[in-house]
Amino acid sequence: MTEKPKIVVGVDLDGVCADFYGRMREIAAEWFEKPLEDLPADVSYGLREWGVQDRNQYESLHRFAVTQRGLFSSMPMIPGARKFLRKLSDEGYRIRIITHRLFIHYFHASSVQQTVEWLDSHGIPYWDLCFMKEKEQVGADIYIEDTPDNIAQLRERGLHTICFANSTNTHIQMPRASSWEEVYFLVNNRKGYLIG
Repeated sequence: MTEKPKIVVGVDLDGVCADFYGRMREIAAEWFEKPLEDLPADVSYGLREWGVQDRNQYESLHRFAVTQRGLFSSMPMIPGARKFLRKLSDEGYRIRIITHRLFIHYFHASSVQQTVEWLDSHGIPYWDLCFMKEKEQVGADIYIEDTPDNIAQLRERGLHTICFANSTNTHIQMPRASSWEEVYFLVNNRKGYLIG
C-alpha cells in the first residue's frame, strides 16, 4: 500500500517566519548612526525610508548585518509561525523552507549556518531547506511569501501563493494573510481543492 503524497507548503523565511524588517531596522540604525525612532517601522521594498539609496548600499548594509551582527540567527520569530507550522506538519503537510539568502557572494557558509541554527532554536518544523532565487522550481503546492516580485512571479506561473502581509506588499491582492492563524486557515481551505 503506497502512502498518499503530501501537500507541499513552500514557506519563505524573511518577513514570513522571521521578523527581518524589525531586526534589520535595529542594525540599520547602528549602521547609519541614527536613533532607532528616526527609522520608520513601515518601509517599502529596498528600505529607502531608512536612507538606503541603491543596491550597492543595501548589499553593504546586508553584509554587515549578516557577518557582524548575526542577522539570520538573531531575528525574532514572527508570532504564530512555530505554532501553526507545527499544526500543519502534524496534519500531514510537508513544510519546505525556501529562502534566497545566498544572493550576496562570499559568506554563504555563515548564512546557511545561521539559518539552520535559527530554525532549530525556534523549533520550526521542516522537511526540506532550499536556498534559491527561483522559488517556483522547488515544486510546492502552496507558497507563503512576502516579497512583491516573488509573489508576482509565482502567481504568473499559476502557482497558488499566499501573500504574508507587511508594508512592502500592501498593493498585492488576495489571497493575503496578516497573521499565521490566517495562513493556517487559507492553507486548509486550499487543501480541498488540491486533493479533491
